[in-house]
Amino acid sequence: MSGIPTVMRAAAIDEFGPAERLTVHKLPTPVAKPGEVLVRVETAGVQPTDVAIRDGWTPPGATIEFPQILGNEFAGTIVQAGAGVTEFETGQQVAGFRVLGCYAEYLAVPASQVVVKPENVDWLTAGALSASGQTAHTALERLGAKSGETILIHGAAGGVGSMAVQLARLRGLRVIGTGSEENQEYLRTLGAIPVVYGEGELDRLREAVPDGIDLAFDTAGHGNLRIAAELVADRGRIGSIVEPPLAAELGAQWLTSDRSARRLRELLDLCARGQLRVTVRSEYSLDDAANAHREVAAGHGRGKVVLRIG
Repeated sequence: MSGIPTVMRAAAIDEFGPAERLTVHKLPTPVAKPGEVLVRVETAGVQPTDVAIRDGWTPPGATIEFPQILGNEFAGTIVQAGAGVTEFETGQQVAGFRVLGCYAEYLAVPASQVVVKPENVDWLTAGALSASGQTAHTALERLGAKSGETILIHGAAGGVGSMAVQLARLRGLRVIGTGSEENQEYLRTLGAIPVVYGEGELDRLREAVPDGIDLAFDTAGHGNLRIAAELVADRGRIGSIVEPPLAAELGAQWLTSDRSARRLRELLDLCARGQLRVTVRSEYSLDDAANAHREVAAGHGRGKVVLRIG
């Protein structure tokens, strides 16, 4: 691999456990296999999913092998194309997704999981878009969100919530978004009608939307699905990415992201046109990945946390 180091730095865990288990390792630089590209990573988003994996959860279909590099979304530059890859070439700037391995200086990933980054989309946006953006996009699709309807989004200021608010508005929906007191104005800037969560939330929602709510999407947990069930007549149009047992109990949809290059390309194009924005609340170095995890685990944040690796 001419010009590519044989050893790279990556944030990985040697065992499951708290944030301090996530440390920088020196590991062999991967090689692009047939059908893959090797990407020099610039940025990688930090997700609650990453925190859950560090704590001991294994994503369906995945295998954890220590030392395990974490991270499931990234942006960077292609430095090598594997055999059979004709749609990409070295030097192209891309964004993409992979179940594990993105907190690293280099990442080998199937070419089917990357798309070219528009020139006017910055590295932080590109690296933090895929997971939250595709999850929100999938949710609206699965819930059958239609123009003219009213959607309730719990946790509307977070990574997935803020994407869902904007994408719902682009579809022509009226959006009611719950969030903390300090995030009310932020939710207005995204296009939502904000409602403070917590005690008395159900009454505040009924007051804000006296004509009713058609569908709901919970990204926050904390029993919010029960509130949604009081307000949405068709529980099949209530979706959640948290608290699966409660979703099953209430007859709501348990939603997972259907990630694809097509979906990511659509989201990047919206960013390039200025119709979708990623709010990055914090930026960390690879050496500080553990603190990035601590911030994400604390919850209640606005937008995304990102590692700047390049």
